[in-house]
Amino acid sequence: MHTLMVADDHPLFREAIAAVIEAGLPGSRLLEAESLGEALRRAEACDELDLVLLDLGLPDSEGLEGLRVLRDTLPWLPVAILSADQERRTILDAINLGAVGYIPKSTPRRDLLAALNQLLEGQLYLPPDIMRRPPPPRPPPVPEQSSPSLRLHELTDKQLEVLLRLRHGASNKVIARELAIAETTVKSHVSAILHKLGVPGRVQAILAVGEADLEGLLAERHGVSP
Repeated sequence: MHTLMVADDHPLFREAIAAVIEAGLPGSRLLEAESLGEALRRAEACDELDLVLLDLGLPDSEGLEGLRVLRDTLPWLPVAILSADQERRTILDAINLGAVGYIPKSTPRRDLLAALNQLLEGQLYLPPDIMRRPPPPRPPPVPEQSSPSLRLHELTDKQLEVLLRLRHGASNKVIARELAIAETTVKSHVSAILHKLGVPGRVQAILAVGEADLEGLLAERHGVSP
């Protein structure tokens, strides 16, 4: 069904995650890693990996550095943070760096399973109370770069088709099946899309294109009415 990885240096916590997945996601496969280095090696060797659950306290990375390394090395790979740190700033920084979700370790079992299902469906997951907390001070404005919507014209037809399905919440596996291409090819397209749009992750790509008429752009290129 799905292949997930939990990267956490506490064996008991990995066992707890394994129990949740075995009971709530039957048929799914769980890989385990106790360090960032091991997580990278196992992720690079597994083409079927759908989601990584990353702890912020791994012995060979500090804070969000592990997320940065994973995003830089495997930009196609969905990564969610699983941490005891519930600071709003940390959560928002993780999302800005390209994480597809943030799950506190205190999350009840039923809510954890719901979060995993949401993430595997291609949706963003945040703790329910995060938006109820006072927002942090807004950073000073920065000079505006070229709009991601303008960069859509840099995408190939196939990349537009992949982006369209990303916006609908499709996983790499689903996109590969619908477009009749290899999953590794989908991953390459996702990496290229993120690079061309100048965003760190899938969620940010979806937000960047907003309500852009991707279908219309594809139709225009092929000289047909949308």
